[in-house]
Amino acid sequence: MRFKVVHAADLHLDTPCSGLGRTSPAVAEALREASLDAFAGLVDLCLREQAAILLLAGDVYDGPERGIRAERRLRAGLEQLGAAGVRTFVVHGNHDPLSQGAGPAWGSGTYIFPADEVAAVPVEVDGTVLATVHGISFREREEHRNLARLFRPSGEGLQIGLMHANVGDPQHAPYAPCSVEDLRGAGMDYWALGHVHRRRLLLEGGPWAAYPGVLQGRSPSGGETGAKGALVLDCDHSLGLLEPPRFVALDRIRFETLQVDISGALDLQEALDRLEAAGQAAREAAQGRGLILRATLTGDFGPEAELQLRQGEILQSLQEAGLGQDPFVWWDALDLRTRAPIRREEIRGGGDLAAEVLGEADRLRAEPDDLSRILTDLEQELARFPVRDALAGRTPADALLVEAEEICLRLLTGGDGR
Repeated sequence: MRFKVVHAADLHLDTPCSGLGRTSPAVAEALREASLDAFAGLVDLCLREQAAILLLAGDVYDGPERGIRAERRLRAGLEQLGAAGVRTFVVHGNHDPLSQGAGPAWGSGTYIFPADEVAAVPVEVDGTVLATVHGISFREREEHRNLARLFRPSGEGLQIGLMHANVGDPQHAPYAPCSVEDLRGAGMDYWALGHVHRRRLLLEGGPWAAYPGVLQGRSPSGGETGAKGALVLDCDHSLGLLEPPRFVALDRIRFETLQVDISGALDLQEALDRLEAAGQAAREAAQGRGLILRATLTGDFGPEAELQLRQGEILQSLQEAGLGQDPFVWWDALDLRTRAPIRREEIRGGGDLAAEVLGEADRLRAEPDDLSRILTDLEQELARFPVRDALAGRTPADALLVEAEEICLRLLTGGDGR
């Protein structure tokens, strides 16, 4: 029998976004509602897909301070799913361990896994066991056991392991640490994981293992940027997953970081035009969501001093224009990594060491055989040391010359290109 499963994790309901500068009141209100609106979208997704099972892999809440409105919205959504025949399975993670309390009643059709041992719950429809869901919750915030080694297959149907854990990700706290080999050896058909905020498919085929990532991004940095949402599994009770997990974006506000090259722009207006074009492309990709942007400007830019001086004015102009759009685009910060272009003609007339470097570079461009001999000698010299050859197969000789010339001239001119 075919059926669908929806896998979500790390909802962090009703928690504030972090790492942002001051925002407008309208943006602040949208950010406050984003996680709850994303959960409403998750409920709608389960109903639209006619899912049999919803898996919530930990950190439904962000901590013990749980707002009443979040509790009410969560219960109402789960009650709606239960009335439609959707079974919801929940494990608690490091942000919402059972020692902090499970919260108010979760609604009919919802099962909360215990913390002492792995429990196994069958899901039956019309006399057929579609799946057996195995899971274990965190009792305390710091769970250091390898929970994956406690899982064993049992019962009928698709064997699903529901777990909040760190599978070898150094960027996240090492709670419930385990390895990919631990997952392979546990006998599950699908591992529904939580804890890592960036979407990842760890194993394909036998078994499958995936992190869906957070449901709604909360910060313009790290794993919170980009599309966020849930995974949909198309399954058969005897054949397992029929295709790879399908991602569905459910975030209401999207965080993105942009890198905008303004090399060759003649003035601030042209640089601003490039920023706005990059922002418009990100807005179109967000497909009707509010957008929080951070941009890094790079490249050689003539009026760099003016850019530095008027950075705040540029940011304010972008913010005002973005608020006038529906949905909004909020520019949170600009990071200037530009530099003044190298003025080669001025350097040539300087009669100093920088002029000699530029003259030698010009000579090597005119004598490619000499350049090749220099690089060959350098490769042979590097071969004497226990380091990887940085030249062979990496970059063409003329590109290496440009790079070397750039480095030398900036060092000799103090970095301002003059």
